[in-house]
Amino acid sequence: MVIHMHFTVLGAGAMGLRYGVLLQEAGNQVDFVDTWQANVDQIHRQGGVYVSRDHQNRHLVPVKVSTPEDYHDDPDVWVVFTKQMQLADFLTRTAHAFNGRQYVLTCMNGMGHVAKLLHYFKPEKLLAGTALVATVLNGPGDVDFIGARGAGTMNLANYTEHPDEMTHRIVTELDKCQFHPNLTTNFRGTLLAKVVFNSVVNTLCTLFEITMGEFAAYPGADELSRQLIDEAYDVCERDGVTMLNTRAEELASVNYVSKVANPLHYPSMYQDMSHNRPTEVDYINGYLVKLGQKYHYQAKTHAFLTHLVHLAETTRQTSATTEHTTEQNAQNATEQASQQASA
Repeated sequence: MVIHMHFTVLGAGAMGLRYGVLLQEAGNQVDFVDTWQANVDQIHRQGGVYVSRDHQNRHLVPVKVSTPEDYHDDPDVWVVFTKQMQLADFLTRTAHAFNGRQYVLTCMNGMGHVAKLLHYFKPEKLLAGTALVATVLNGPGDVDFIGARGAGTMNLANYTEHPDEMTHRIVTELDKCQFHPNLTTNFRGTLLAKVVFNSVVNTLCTLFEITMGEFAAYPGADELSRQLIDEAYDVCERDGVTMLNTRAEELASVNYVSKVANPLHYPSMYQDMSHNRPTEVDYINGYLVKLGQKYHYQAKTHAFLTHLVHLAETTRQTSATTEHTTEQNAQNATEQASQQASA
């Protein structure tokens, strides 16, 4: 078997595992680097990661994973899939393994990651994009690929907007994985298309704890989507971004992904919230709000939604803490009673 390329995936979560496992299956050398110790330990214990597709055919795939401190290899390409708020820590801890020869590809949600990556990688070696691919991490070392093989799509672009030979080699490998990569020469338009998409679907599904299909089935869904898309486009146009889709096409994309491609999927923001993890709403809806403010444009609906997600997060965390305290109190009372009984 010819080894095509050497990829190292930064962040062995749902999406990092999806990309890494499939790139490895396509014949590439793949390593994983992760900062979540429980995940690293579990993968070491199991001798790999358990992979299912749509909750079925769960099987062990051998993979190499280490913490940043233990990683000393030199890949051709870094594939970066962390949460926005974790990225700075990942980069600081892995910096010893970066060099000027390496390329970096990232398809993270939200905005804010590009500026951080440019501290470590050359602009002409940075590719960023968006993945319309649904994946769920069930727990440490256990991932579920949602959707039939080849169901997802991705867009990507060079930071310089000038694809080189290496870019085409990377695209070829992604194509073998059936990610259907669409290489564009519009960097910001490509990234913002997903921010706009997520600002509608992720946020609303999270607030109401529903799947994408349940959202799309609501008779007023188009009206909700249209209001958010219009506001987002007003912001992006003021910032001089050429969007990939028209507003109508963006609405059609929201509907297609929600009704046809991933109707049973709970978006990643919902997955974060349901596990009482902080969401990335500040890097999605919050990013659009901040960008609008630069041009004295108030993206009021996005600002309102950002607050609602934070309110939901706070409420959940408060109730989780209360439940824990109640459990502790009950346990303490039981222990006291049994001590008194045995006294």
